[in-house]
Amino acid sequence: MRFRIIASRHSAFYTPLLNCICMLRDEGHQVIYTVLQPGQRSYALLRDREVDVMQSAVSSNWSLLEQGIEPLPVHFAQINQRDGFFIIGRQREPAFQWKNLEGKTLLADHGLQPLVMLKYALKQNGVDWEKIKVMDAGTPEQMSGTFLDGAADYVHLQGPVVAGGEVIASVGASMAPVAFSSLCCARTYQETEDYCTFLKAYERAKSWVRVASGDEIAAKQASFFPGVAIGTLADAVCRYQDLGCWDGGVEIPLELYEQALNVFQSVGAVARRHCYEEVVG
Repeated sequence: MRFRIIASRHSAFYTPLLNCICMLRDEGHQVIYTVLQPGQRSYALLRDREVDVMQSAVSSNWSLLEQGIEPLPVHFAQINQRDGFFIIGRQREPAFQWKNLEGKTLLADHGLQPLVMLKYALKQNGVDWEKIKVMDAGTPEQMSGTFLDGAADYVHLQGPVVAGGEVIASVGASMAPVAFSSLCCARTYQETEDYCTFLKAYERAKSWVRVASGDEIAAKQASFFPGVAIGTLADAVCRYQDLGCWDGGVEIPLELYEQALNVFQSVGAVARRHCYEEVVG
């Protein structure tokens, strides 16, 4: 079988999917893995059957629903139930408090969901967003380069963190579990044998990454991270395991979907609440 998989982002945060790809390849299947490029529309790629499975988030459907766009992808499996971004500082801060960000310069990821979740987490921790000097440097790679150049006090990144700083806080640990990232496909793809094969492999992969050691997992997916030391990759995997990002089964729980809506509504990022069945299936 052939599987065409596209990721909205590439990081160790999506380890369950990366190890699913490894398992499928080990079983003799052809798997094409790419990362979404500027200008590409994920819903159109799935609709037009240019790709089979997309790593995304339930929230990606909401603005499209509000624009009346259809057909939209169906989200069928959860990857992460916590935000996977970290606040990186220039040195260790054992006594770090979220209020410390006020008056400082923060390179924040300006992707819709990461920024919404960050604003929500800061609000939950008593931080005034308007008192932070927030910078937008573009892609994660550009953010890392800007941070290395000394342009900010903190940077907001997923793991593995190679920006030359120290992880001082976890956004995910500071807020409740939420339907953060998921897998989606065209509804017609769910009717195929390929879909059933993929889902079974994904279920095995997600179960394995919850219990395997960070070193084992890092070794398995090292080819996805050229230039990243195995130890750095293993550290990122362990952080996500400890955070509980990959806990639970493959289903997307209704309560986590509703919490994601709560987060988006709290910062005015959705016009209305969107029915679970419209998005998940």
